[in-house]
Amino acid sequence: MAKDYIGYQALTDAALRSVVRDALKRVEKQGLIASHHFCITFRTQFPGVEIPDFLREQYPDEMMIILQHQFSGLKVRDDFFQVTLSFKKVPAALIVPFAALTQFMDPGVQFGLQFQGGETAGGSKKSAAPTALPGAKPAPLAGPKPVLDAPKEPEKPAAPAEVVSLDAFRKK
Repeated sequence: MAKDYIGYQALTDAALRSVVRDALKRVEKQGLIASHHFCITFRTQFPGVEIPDFLREQYPDEMMIILQHQFSGLKVRDDFFQVTLSFKKVPAALIVPFAALTQFMDPGVQFGLQFQGGETAGGSKKSAAPTALPGAKPAPLAGPKPVLDAPKEPEKPAAPAEVVSLDAFRKK
């Protein structure tokens, strides 16, 4: 395979992180509407992540937050967002760079993105290719795929139908 000098995976990764940024900007301006809510997973050791020590101890590698009913102070910038959430009735301010995200989901509309790689806490690059969550529909291009449908169970072959006469159930 030829070497990719343009860096399509990094470009795609940045574009999908901008989807998350734009969604959060809309919520910042108008709040959450209808069934929309966000599950956001991020690496807690990523440079620029600011969370209270008790959360870092409880979630040393990765943490998921849910923006649904009780959050405040959402501010979205080009490279990060900040939000205040309550943990056991204790408010905590979080600052999360978009590059620290590993997963973004909006279960209300069955949409999700999963990111792999990016810059690590040590500054090295891993595979920057985001991948789709399980159950994603195939996309026309290789690379990331948004989840549009919830995972479905494989279909079982239909058993042959049995015909039953209604006369068997009538009183005689």
